[in-house]
Amino acid sequence: MPEIKNGDAYISVDVETDGPIPGPYSMLALGMAFCGSFNGRSMELTPFPKKTFYIELQPISEEFENEALHVNGLNRKRLLLEGCPPTVAMEKASSWINEVSGDNRPIFVAYPASFDWLWVHWYFTRFTKIGSPFGHSGCFDLKTAVAVRGRIPVSMASKSQLPVALQSDLPHTHNALEDALEQANIFFKLMVWDNGRPDTFQKRALIDHSSARHQTLGVKGR
Repeated sequence: MPEIKNGDAYISVDVETDGPIPGPYSMLALGMAFCGSFNGRSMELTPFPKKTFYIELQPISEEFENEALHVNGLNRKRLLLEGCPPTVAMEKASSWINEVSGDNRPIFVAYPASFDWLWVHWYFTRFTKIGSPFGHSGCFDLKTAVAVRGRIPVSMASKSQLPVALQSDLPHTHNALEDALEQANIFFKLMVWDNGRPDTFQKRALIDHSSARHQTLGVKGR
């Protein structure tokens, strides 16, 4: 009988690669940030996650695209010598995901999810014994969510077209961890976004701790 989880544990995920698809090409860096959780009754989220994970990996093939390396700035020659072997890297990633998720089911969050999910799922399947902690469907696509909440076509829901209220406070740098944190900030803003339309969550309170970087969202449904 499958293990029953209490709710969702949202994890923002970003990868940097040396090509378009895994196998012929390699994932060079993996960054993750724990956004918070939702159990169907209450939600706890943070716009600036403190629980993070970052690792750089050894390439798995000789193929690469110079354009991809130019974008992410990673050095394949260095990673061949200093990068973590994929089997070790993905086991470490799996352990971290399970630790921060606790009794909740890990949910993969990305903007968009299609590219990063492809790589992470493939690497977990290829290099770990038990596969991905996210399973086959534990995914939250921010681009689709923006389209649904904003009632706009998916083709008009790119990051460059985000309304001001949803734009991240953090830059997009093509560093896997920094971009995971950027996504987490957008995720938080999306979940508290009040665009004048009826909201699923009727009671909302934003608790501000000592600084904005420690804000936590507490949401309770009826």
